[in-house]
Amino acid sequence: MVEGHKSITEFIDSDYRVHTIYHTPDIAPKLLKLSQKINFQEISLNDLQKISTLKNPADAIATVNIPQWNHLNHITLKNKFSLVLDGVQDPGNLGTIIRTADWFGITNIICSEDTVDAYNPKVVQATMGSLARVNITYTHLAGIISAAKLPVFGTLLNGDNIYSTNFGTEGLLVMGNEGNGIRPDIQALVTKAITIPRVGKAESLNVAIATAICCSELTAKSYK
Repeated sequence: MVEGHKSITEFIDSDYRVHTIYHTPDIAPKLLKLSQKINFQEISLNDLQKISTLKNPADAIATVNIPQWNHLNHITLKNKFSLVLDGVQDPGNLGTIIRTADWFGITNIICSEDTVDAYNPKVVQATMGSLARVNITYTHLAGIISAAKLPVFGTLLNGDNIYSTNFGTEGLLVMGNEGNGIRPDIQALVTKAITIPRVGKAESLNVAIATAICCSELTAKSYK
């Protein structure tokens, strides 16, 4: 379920298939230019409020078919950076990470099977449409990491300074659970431990913020 005209448009312009758009009468003129292959259902604002997951409902809600992505393999992960999420639980964090990945041109996010569902309405809302451009895969992490045979960067407290790390041109960036970090069996597969040096006194960084900083460093070399 995708809420809001702008986010819905992102999915229409992607490989996703929008099934039905439920909308109030006042938004109808904005929808006239959209594909006629989509089902349009005009409903009252009261009905829209009943089905919305938001405190302040948007102007339209769409149901979108969940795609069956091709399973990732070591070949499709070559010559690029991909994110690996180990047990990220908060929908807002995952949504922000997806949006961040889209900003930095990262098209693959590989999630552990216990990571929050990317199609949770709260996650979809937090991506602000970026979910339409990022391939999300849920799998057993150890298997895909081992098979990829790529550099594996893991965010750990005892890692090397991220700002002096040479990331090269490809690899996997592993981000851990909000409270427990990266699991020991996945840590064992990390080939380069990195850390964001702390200057102040905060105990930790939010995983979505940490991911944004890491993604910025991954792509920084392209602009130097």
